Amino acid sequence: MEKIDRKFSVAPMLDWTDRHCRYFHRVLSQHALLYTEMVTTGALMFGDRSRFLQHDACEYPLALQLGGHDDKHLATCAGLAEQWGYQEVNLNVGCPSDRVQNGRIGACLMAEPQTVANAVRAMKDAVDIAVTVKHRIGINGRESWQELVDFVGTVADAGCDTFIVHARIAVLGGLSPKENREVPPLKPDWVYELKRQFPTLNISINGGIKTFAEIEHHLDHVDGVMLGREAYQNPYLLSAVDARLFGCEPALVSRAEVVNRMIPYIESELAKGTWLSHISRHMLGLFHGVPGGRRFRRHISENAHKQGAGVEVLLDAVKLAEGI
Repeated sequence: MEKIDRKFSVAPMLDWTDRHCRYFHRVLSQHALLYTEMVTTGALMFGDRSRFLQHDACEYPLALQLGGHDDKHLATCAGLAEQWGYQEVNLNVGCPSDRVQNGRIGACLMAEPQTVANAVRAMKDAVDIAVTVKHRIGINGRESWQELVDFVGTVADAGCDTFIVHARIAVLGGLSPKENREVPPLKPDWVYELKRQFPTLNISINGGIKTFAEIEHHLDHVDGVMLGREAYQNPYLLSAVDARLFGCEPALVSRAEVVNRMIPYIESELAKGTWLSHISRHMLGLFHGVPGGRRFRRHISENAHKQGAGVEVLLDAVKLAEGI
């Protein structure tokens, strides 16, 4: 099994990091580790597997994130991930929404470290690909440093050697998922200390990271950085990842060239019946923070959803953004 470089990854984001988004992100960075949206075990075992597992090989390195708690179901779904070509399966122990809590999915499992450990052990027994865990530093009622150490230690003893840590607690039953990404204070020092306490584990940090200065500072203390909303809302940032973090020769790709590189994929998808808006919605932030960005977004938003819309919508948006 090829070793995954975990220095930089793009977070799994529900309703955002679908296969079209991941293809777009891969155009921007060849080395970032990409994650699917969270997929529940029930969706894979009883739903349309192809819908959830389909991807393009160019997305590699690629991880499937699972939501669930039943060790047998998770082992089965980890096996499916391996069969479909994913290089990693990740267990979600960080999502705070009420909907997933009702299924014992996500951050509520931080109160059940042995359940998580059992799930990890079962998945590792079932597959040869990496099995990892993404979690918070705690949940309300279980937010002490010692409880975090106990959680990581218990899961590590089951064979997990890679943890992606969102450096906030999750407040269950009081804040919305959006508020849970903003209201609880960030405590990156806790993640740094986890790495000191568990030096043999691979520890990545997630939460509130926006700039390369922040990324590079975190990498002085932990093994990897996971970027979430900023990677989605300001995707052109990813175009500098390979040179700045992986030591590759700078590939100065203009925003217009990024769109051009997406055209063959988009045309292929349109021929299969995919609507342009299903792809272009992930590209709206490409001109974020530069003159013309608003014109780019507006033209796509007003036209990509129309029946028969084609690649000319994106090409015209680029011309508007560049003032042509």
